[in-house]
Amino acid sequence: MNEPTLIKGQLSVDDRGEVGFVNEFAFAGVKRFYTVANHHRGFVRAWHGHRNEAKFVTVVSGSMLICCVAIDDWQSPSKDRPVHRFVLSAQSPAVLAIPAGYANGLMSLTDDAKAMFFSTSTLEESRGDDYRYPSRHWDPWSVEER
Repeated sequence: MNEPTLIKGQLSVDDRGEVGFVNEFAFAGVKRFYTVANHHRGFVRAWHGHRNEAKFVTVVSGSMLICCVAIDDWQSPSKDRPVHRFVLSAQSPAVLAIPAGYANGLMSLTDDAKAMFFSTSTLEESRGDDYRYPSRHWDPWSVEER
């Protein structure tokens, strides 16, 4: 099984403004997209998984903590599975590739955080491949003060 992969981009700034890009992301297999924004920072929206659907996510405003976990048992997943944690920010363009077989969740780190998801399944395909777990089933949502 593949693991989540961060595809890094860049931000180019000059006297006209800025251009953010992730040129290594090819949109292969993408069938739809949607955006997700929470009402305030610190809000957790998790866990949502798919056996067959892969997702790609980028943050278009603010910053988010996005986490993924490989599912070992779709009816009763182990709580001790390793959780992959990624901080994505609109100020550092990147696309997180989440393979099929994973559940994902996110937490807004800023009040203006908004993510855009790209899915390899149609909405109808996704509905037949939808698994949800409580937001604290895995609990990687603490932010360590440094």
